[in-house]
Amino acid sequence: MLSSKNKVFIRGLFAAGATAAAVFAAPANAALPIESWTAASGAKVMFMRAEALPMLDVRVDFPAGSRADPKGKEGLASATGDMIGRGAEGLSENDIADGFADTGAQFSGGASSDSAGVQLRTLTSEPEFSKAISLMKTVLQKPVFNADILARETARSVAGLKEALTKPDTLADRAFATALYPNHPYGTHTTEASLNAITVADVEQFYKTRYLGNKAVVSLVGNITRAQAEQLANELTAGLPKGELQGNPLGGADYQELQAAMKGQTIQIDHPAAQSHILMGLPAMRRGAPDYFDLLVANHILGGGGFVSRLMDEIREKRGLAYSTYSYFMPAGDAGPFQAGVQTKKESTAEAVQIMRRTILDFIEKGPTQAELNAAKQNLIGGFPLRIDSNGKLLGNISMMGLHGLPLNYLDNWTAEIEKVTVQSAREAFARHVKADKLVTVVVGGKVE
Repeated sequence: MLSSKNKVFIRGLFAAGATAAAVFAAPANAALPIESWTAASGAKVMFMRAEALPMLDVRVDFPAGSRADPKGKEGLASATGDMIGRGAEGLSENDIADGFADTGAQFSGGASSDSAGVQLRTLTSEPEFSKAISLMKTVLQKPVFNADILARETARSVAGLKEALTKPDTLADRAFATALYPNHPYGTHTTEASLNAITVADVEQFYKTRYLGNKAVVSLVGNITRAQAEQLANELTAGLPKGELQGNPLGGADYQELQAAMKGQTIQIDHPAAQSHILMGLPAMRRGAPDYFDLLVANHILGGGGFVSRLMDEIREKRGLAYSTYSYFMPAGDAGPFQAGVQTKKESTAEAVQIMRRTILDFIEKGPTQAELNAAKQNLIGGFPLRIDSNGKLLGNISMMGLHGLPLNYLDNWTAEIEKVTVQSAREAFARHVKADKLVTVVVGGKVE
């Protein structure tokens, strides 16, 4: 439920940061100097020094995503994330906004399906740096949750939800998630009733039990020293609540378990839109899956490579059924989905569904060709620098690594792991994870038959 309160997954591997690019100045083949340690508060720290610009990007993440929403109060995680920064001890909502603006800093917060947190981009020059960090500390550690502001934001959320539920893409996304994840947090959705049920007391309790300093991940990328990073990480988390959480708060269920709990089916939803919205997929990959790179390359060939993908060739180039089509894997704490999608005119719905399914089934059976594999690997390796070319992108990466326990050399080994993928490993991985009899098809608009 990616801050829109309706989405279920964190899309893509890399989180985009602020727009200014503070490029890490090092040779392309140099190891990224990522360090990690445990702060005195118990928080996990991920740090990378980047001296190209006098700036720091820092975020603090918690196991406080929508998967922790109580039944009947879906949207609580998002509401809590949204309320942080709208009031703090001795500071109004406007005071906080003006305080960050006066230092040239950018502050934001929010929640996704697995986690929630806050993020700051600030200059490292003084007095801007100290003022921005002090304000972030106050906002994070001493929030004030105002009932009138919560009521205002709830009304906005309800209005946004009502509008979204008129749109075919929202209807498709929600039906798809429900079918893939029955009786699972990834398959639940906010409703007008659940949003209106959330009280200030609920927000306060969620903050106290989920925004725990000893369970936080603090990620820092920018022009500060290791010593400064150590001090800063502890300052930002030492005053937070402390506690324990049962089990793995980010999940860990693999695709076999989640596929066993659902069934392949076709769901038809009528809608007056001119085009049909078609989704096809199943639960497929958790974060840290050992065959992640095999699946990444395989999907690049099937539907992730734009105009050179098989789905694009079959649906657009050969038949002109759509302008665009795609597929991707979305790794999450529990196995996130493999999803393919297309929009087409209503009278082409049945043909588009047939071609999409046939292309996926053929890929399950035969996998890629050697030529396709070579081209995909070249494209992914050649494009890798664009995934880490700014502080914001690096911050998103190391935050993900910290949250999900990926090794510190994950980015250093990324291109080498792509190189290891073979036709056989790509085919076998895709066939393991994508089962024909478990595919869910959702069609909003035209008729499947």
